[in-house]
Amino acid sequence: MAIQSIEMTSKAWDGVLALRQGRIDETKPCGAVFELYGTLAQKTGPFVLAQVGQSLDGRVATPTGDARDISGPDGLAHLHRCRALVDAVIVGENTVTTDNPRLSVRIVKGGDPVRVVIDCHARLSGEEGIFHDGGTPVILFQSVAARPRHLPNTEVISLVPEAGTGLRPEEILKELAARGYARILVEGGAKTIARFVDAGLVDHLHVAVSPIIIGSGPTGISLPPIEKLSAAHRPDTKVFNLGSDILFDCRFSPQSLSDRQSDEISVPHGAKASRLFNGIKTV
Repeated sequence: MAIQSIEMTSKAWDGVLALRQGRIDETKPCGAVFELYGTLAQKTGPFVLAQVGQSLDGRVATPTGDARDISGPDGLAHLHRCRALVDAVIVGENTVTTDNPRLSVRIVKGGDPVRVVIDCHARLSGEEGIFHDGGTPVILFQSVAARPRHLPNTEVISLVPEAGTGLRPEEILKELAARGYARILVEGGAKTIARFVDAGLVDHLHVAVSPIIIGSGPTGISLPPIEKLSAAHRPDTKVFNLGSDILFDCRFSPQSLSDRQSDEISVPHGAKASRLFNGIKTV
């Protein structure tokens, strides 16, 4: 498997942003830059990207929850580029509590996405920085059983949870599509990403590996167990050298579905997501 090197220049990134904005009069990026970012930049319909930054041994934090600096500077820049190319970025409530993220585009050129937080049981206090930092609007998904809460710069959407599993990713995407948010980045944490992957709703999964070994701590993705490797996901994967990190761009397709799922799903992961948007206008 060949590793392509990303040599991101200001001109190349301007070309990617031009694609994102639908401008065809600009210089189109080429080579590895287009291979990695072109699909997301040119998408006008539904597209779900999940992103994980992890160590060589698959950890995303220490046992105490310290996740700072897991990704190197180029891995962080890649994450911010992904944010700049989507309409909305999704995280779970534990990520908000543990990492206090801003979910903004700060280290590359580009606009900030709308921030989406899944807080099924209304565990967030409302004091978290994301609600008071003056950034883009926040959409908060909660269970209909949760006590309604008025938070600044926040729209609360109440959904009926699925017994024993929480809010359905399909319903979350439907609500976002109805508000014009079609290109979605699922950024964390591990359980949130796993639920979107397991539901067959992820088009691309980016796994950025940093050359550090933590030894213990939470892993980046935690899917339901399988008995045989024949039931494993086997996505078509492109590998990119970002500089400080190595990125695996995993592209889900019918051929990458596990045998366990193939009888139930006969379309690509992204195509299943596309069906959710039928009849809904996106902008």
